Amino acid sequence: MSMAICVFCSSQDSIAPKYFEVARELGAEIGRRGNTLVYGAGGAGLMGAVARAARAHGARVVGVVPEALHRTGIIFEETDELIVTKDLRERKGIMDQRADAFIVLPGGFGTMDELFETLTLKQLRYHSRPLVLLDVDGFFAPVVRLLDQIIEGGFALEHHRELYHVATDVPSAFAYLESYEPPQVWGRWA
Repeated sequence: MSMAICVFCSSQDSIAPKYFEVARELGAEIGRRGNTLVYGAGGAGLMGAVARAARAHGARVVGVVPEALHRTGIIFEETDELIVTKDLRERKGIMDQRADAFIVLPGGFGTMDELFETLTLKQLRYHSRPLVLLDVDGFFAPVVRLLDQIIEGGFALEHHRELYHVATDVPSAFAYLESYEPPQVWGRWA
């Protein structure tokens, strides 16, 4: 089954090669499976690596970029569709509307913002699509510890662990997407 997979990730080039390897593997697998990549339109960092690999393996690539970042040298010029938005909020909204699933690779503040907004929207039942943290070399371990602390402290409910999935490699991320069924128990919020 073909789907549009929204990938949130870093646009930085100055990070370890291990992250680029997984980004390329993810992009290639998106393409091999006949899926569409929806992402932030970057040509650098993990964004660029995912997009180039997805494109090289036959994926349709949809980039969504705020007009302030729509400059040559920043965006991936070979997208099949480039959507220019007025700001980051509109960008996230369009990426959300276009996605059947979300995969989060390592990234900085923007990536964390996208992760937590997508998680919160799922908690509040604005969507019920899968959300996968692709945990390259333990990158998301501190985030998962924080989520555990939030749940254990009573700031979220125990069954909210079902709102996200942590995968340690690309095959297990896709295995989760293929077997995904939306959570049935939602609790207090929505």
